Amino acid sequence: MQDVMSILNGLRRPRLLIRAARHGAQEYDRTRHLQRILGYGTLPRHAEAVMRLVEMEGSVNAQRLRGEAGYSLTRHLDLLIALMGEARLLRATRPAPVQ
Repeated sequence: MQDVMSILNGLRRPRLLIRAARHGAQEYDRTRHLQRILGYGTLPRHAEAVMRLVEMEGSVNAQRLRGEAGYSLTRHLDLLIALMGEARLLRATRPAPVQ
């Protein structure tokens, strides 16, 4: 299985979508945003949350690419914002590489 950070670095999305998500990620609040997306209850660890968000975002992105009527830009942005926020938190909790 690929490393979580490798998966995140491999994502390719339209520039405007990413720019909007970056802007929204500045106000990311894990408790409020992640619970709304994943459902209420105990929040998963950062790595697990990222993996679940990657899976959900991939499904929504596939809808976008197929041009499905059920595609929601708002939902897609919410997922990308949460994904970016969780990735930032995951990077902050990882130990610095030894040189």
